[in-house]
Amino acid sequence: MDPTTETELPLAERAYRRLRQAIVRCEFPPGQRLRVDELSKHYEISSSPLREALSRLSEQGLVRAFENRGFHVAPLSVAGIADLTRVRLLVECEALRDAMANGRDAWEAGVVAAAHSLSLVEQRLGDGPLVLDENWAARHRDYHLAIYAGCTSPMLKSLVAELFDNAERYRHFSARHRKVDRKKNAEHQRLLTAVLARNDDKAVGLLRQHISGTERNVTEALLHMEGGISQ
Repeated sequence: MDPTTETELPLAERAYRRLRQAIVRCEFPPGQRLRVDELSKHYEISSSPLREALSRLSEQGLVRAFENRGFHVAPLSVAGIADLTRVRLLVECEALRDAMANGRDAWEAGVVAAAHSLSLVEQRLGDGPLVLDENWAARHRDYHLAIYAGCTSPMLKSLVAELFDNAERYRHFSARHRKVDRKKNAEHQRLLTAVLARNDDKAVGLLRQHISGTERNVTEALLHMEGGISQ
């Protein structure tokens, strides 16, 4: 976000965006307690907007709030990614069908532009984990949200974005603990072709494979981590 734009945001929104980004990028490890006084010093934001931001993140599943124990970063687990994947498949497949049925020329143009932008950054990157590159991660998110932008349900689109961010945290965490990176550019191009052709069954099938592939890779990384992760 442009710094000038950020300074114009209400403090609670500014706190929310900064915390959300830090949690999604795993700058705070799973289970870590988020002490308001420490966050206030770190972000130079007063406690009231920070508490509001933490409560909002709690509603989205990125933070857990415990009575008398404050806020903690939500844990990561095999059961968690399985449940998240189940919900993503339900929500995102429906959103994609809606987008393909109702998206117009402007929607198609947005999808093509987002795919091209993602492809450009992938061509410049090396063999390291793509998700750990901030530029790639931002364009990857833009690409996926662009595909759903033609959906006529604001609630579905809101859920898609929320679920994507939850999955992004798993991707970031697992990328730090696996040796072989998953190359997604071919998957993205196949999905793009099917979406632009308005081929519902093929596009939804490719999307299901894409989302399930994330679950498989994350699960493998979690299971092979030394000591594992507490449920």
